[in-house]
Amino acid sequence: MIALPTAPVRRRAPVRKRRRSLALSGILLAAAVGIAIPLVSGRHPPCQQLAVPAYFYPGASWTRAINSKPVPSVMILDITSSGAGSSPDRNYQAAVKRAQAAGIEIIGYSNTDYALRPAAAVEADVRNYRAWYGVTNIFLDQASSNSSGIAYYRRLTNYIHDVDPGSTVILNPGTYPDRQYMSLGDVVMVYENTYAHYVNLQVPSWAYKYPAASFAYSVYATSGPQLAKTISLSESRHAGYVYVTNRTGSNPYSSLPAYWASEDAIIAARCS
Repeated sequence: MIALPTAPVRRRAPVRKRRRSLALSGILLAAAVGIAIPLVSGRHPPCQQLAVPAYFYPGASWTRAINSKPVPSVMILDITSSGAGSSPDRNYQAAVKRAQAAGIEIIGYSNTDYALRPAAAVEADVRNYRAWYGVTNIFLDQASSNSSGIAYYRRLTNYIHDVDPGSTVILNPGTYPDRQYMSLGDVVMVYENTYAHYVNLQVPSWAYKYPAASFAYSVYATSGPQLAKTISLSESRHAGYVYVTNRTGSNPYSSLPAYWASEDAIIAARCS
């Protein structure tokens, strides 16, 4: 984890084994040149957008993302690998404020542990992200993909939208889920895995009945020569949001990818 010298040490939860691995599949793709397109203001952006799973402490990667031209449309704020934590962190507050001022949409991370985490704990994250960081959009990670989790996620998405009408909810099952989930999440991360698995991904026919902006991909363990192909495939496979990284390991989101500037430029060019 990239961290300032004074940053508290925290251990990231293991990458979800059931899903083979994570790269914020998805998520969300770079903004139109020079201007980020807020997720909440347009559920159907005109072109792919870049979303960064910011699973790193404020420092070099946050600064680099905020200073990018254009800036990424979305950054997913992960405070504790579980949720918003038990108290506000001033360094995160400052980083979020700078990112929002630059036009980046911040999404608060909350781990649902495949519907096993108490819904009340996730709801507390929603309130705390709003109160401590001014963040009202929520990323529900480790989401279930089968019908048994529908009632749990319906409760959470209804709660989030009731607390902040107009807020965006991103569900992350990391695979194409039971189709009922499409009525719950504003965006569903349907791929979070390695490039090796990505090349053979099969998109269900029903996915094309929804706007591309309903889907996000995150692809990790992707080499530099594979970057352009990965983004091109994501667009042809009807993903409105994407993130690609060369990082691997238990947290492939511990910093921006080595080819961040190239990825940012490719997405920006598609929106020009």
